[in-house]
Amino acid sequence: MGTLMFISILCLWAASTLVVEAGDPVITFEWKVTYGNVAPLGVPVKGILINGEFPGPNINSTTNNNVVINVFNNLDEPLLFTWHGIQNRKNSWQDGTLGTMCPILPGTNFTYQFQVKDQIGSYMYYPVTDMHRAAGGFGGLRIHSRPLIPVPYDQPADEFTVMVGDWFNKGYIALKKILDSGRNLGRADGIHINGKTAKGDGTDEPLFTMEAGKTYRYRFCNAGLKTAINVRFQGHTMKLVEMEGSHMVQNSYESLDVHVGMCFTVLVTADQEPRDYFLVASSRFTKRELTSTGIVRYLNGNGAPKPDLPKPPVGWAWSLNQFRTFRWNLTASAARPNPQGSYKYGGINITRTIRLANTAEKVDGKLRYAINGVSFVEPTTPLKLAEYYGVAEKVFKYNNIPDEPPAQVSNVVMEPIVVNITYKDFIEVIFENHETAIQSWNIDGYAFFAVGIETGTWSPEKRMDYNLLDAVSRHTIQVFPKSWAAVFITFDNAGMWNIRSEVWDRHYLGQQLYFSSLSPNRSLRDEYNMRDGTLVCGIVESMPKPPPFSS
Repeated sequence: MGTLMFISILCLWAASTLVVEAGDPVITFEWKVTYGNVAPLGVPVKGILINGEFPGPNINSTTNNNVVINVFNNLDEPLLFTWHGIQNRKNSWQDGTLGTMCPILPGTNFTYQFQVKDQIGSYMYYPVTDMHRAAGGFGGLRIHSRPLIPVPYDQPADEFTVMVGDWFNKGYIALKKILDSGRNLGRADGIHINGKTAKGDGTDEPLFTMEAGKTYRYRFCNAGLKTAINVRFQGHTMKLVEMEGSHMVQNSYESLDVHVGMCFTVLVTADQEPRDYFLVASSRFTKRELTSTGIVRYLNGNGAPKPDLPKPPVGWAWSLNQFRTFRWNLTASAARPNPQGSYKYGGINITRTIRLANTAEKVDGKLRYAINGVSFVEPTTPLKLAEYYGVAEKVFKYNNIPDEPPAQVSNVVMEPIVVNITYKDFIEVIFENHETAIQSWNIDGYAFFAVGIETGTWSPEKRMDYNLLDAVSRHTIQVFPKSWAAVFITFDNAGMWNIRSEVWDRHYLGQQLYFSSLSPNRSLRDEYNMRDGTLVCGIVESMPKPPPFSS
């Protein structure tokens, strides 16, 4: 695991063109990424390890920390990590997607430098190259509140990161070949909890240990490929306190759905008989239920967990109703001293509505996933670099999908998708799912307000039912079958930002796009320059670096 260091920001960044606020602490890590055998379901497969760990090490940070991670790629293929949910204010250069960065080549290293500016909460990281996410390389990213900012609950006795996800025993190389051949991945083989599943024969070591009478913070993230997961503790309830950077109205739940790409934080109090208990994770919305368990042990407890597992919920209507119970805590302060509710998003005029409809199509007999009739193809030159170097027209076309989906998709176009967004516009995005499979979407660079999810077809009249008071500010949103989801976003973070399906076979086969929001001022007040040491590739590799933005 990387060594944590606090040093002067001015000293570390003196040679860089990246501008950050002086005085904010720096935390540094060194990662050596290698192959290694992993066996979440008991079947050894080729995995991806970080410093020998699977899942990867936790990144522990505090609001406004500057995070420096030196990644050594010891694989035999290109690699790139994204910092899922980190907004990278003014700094899409470090977002870690193939539309903003060149991958780290085999046998080389690259140092990420980004700030967790004005954020708190539970997040994660994972690789975005090829199907590497199916092999590991994922882990938790925690952002703690600064000491002077109150948290709306007592300090827990300890905290734990819980990475859950589906798992395929075929291995990531075989999965890539399946998708490249134009086929669907099919069903996962099982579910893991922190890369493990309990055998249930009395030999399992505990994943977590609690002391009777104390309360613990559990940070859940679904790092899987395509399966929503329900989590629950045998004999214990969970109090939901945070979701993707927002303090929540604190309701207690017997179980919670964690959709693909989603993270949240719960409090669990050790208030039962001191013994072992099961933490249960099971698949949702699948024909065959997959279940995994892990052991939660009471300190000095006596006794194995009881065999009866808490039952999972049934159907997606239950999950939709659970979404409706999630509310923003208007009086709590998050990363800043002012209460969350001081931002009155419901009173801002919408300047543009963009409707995005996902479809499954065949192109030359092979499966592709499209958005408004276009299936995304990764260019060899990152979109952000092409834009910055002034050669965008050689790599992509702006606004090559309409703001409204076509009534019928006849011929799918395969090319990069970039939507030009006016800087600081307040935009409504509607995710429309006319298919029978649940969707999960993520927007990089921003937190949006999830104002509504409903069944049926969206129309302007549906705005009457939006939550304009206390919708949760987050970065992922699920869209149920034959349903839609509406989010509000203020585009005040200049850069090139990825909007992607978190269902990874869909992402791999074209269900993603980019929003480009450029400041007309070309000013460091709005966006950082490309820093020295940035990887360049494609058609810009031999071009002179453009002049920097002014202060």
